[in-house]
Amino acid sequence: MKALICVYSYHHKNTEKIASAIAGILDAEVKSPQDLTPADITGYDLIGFGAGIDSGKHYKPLLQFADSLPAANGQKVFIFSTAGITSEKKVAKDHRALRDILSGKGYTVVGDFGCKGFNTNSVLKLFGGMNKNSPNADDIKAAEAFANTLKAE
Repeated sequence: MKALICVYSYHHKNTEKIASAIAGILDAEVKSPQDLTPADITGYDLIGFGAGIDSGKHYKPLLQFADSLPAANGQKVFIFSTAGITSEKKVAKDHRALRDILSGKGYTVVGDFGCKGFNTNSVLKLFGGMNKNSPNADDIKAAEAFANTLKAE
């Protein structure tokens, strides 16, 4: 299986850590949206899209890249993120904007993964942030387990 992971991670590199864990299992290339063109994603069996969450959706550079992609015919993709607050319901809600873009273009979303990330945005920086040391070893293991389910499909 030929896999690519497109990740936008800049603040604390939380999402980059998750991308690396998933890439290790899938033997995937990891690139940022800035280093890709829409034509670069052809020829992959599976593509992952991930970024931190800001105001309830993935960071804008990832959404803009997804919006620039050509129509697909069922190309398999997955979505992942890190955020200050996570739950299964919140991850689904946070992923909705990206899922809608990808699904609307004909991509098939085969999985979602989200975990906590160290967050020092806004007023949180005055208190040392939240979720220090996140993603942690358990989050990395969970990301690897998620990747293994993708690989098995």
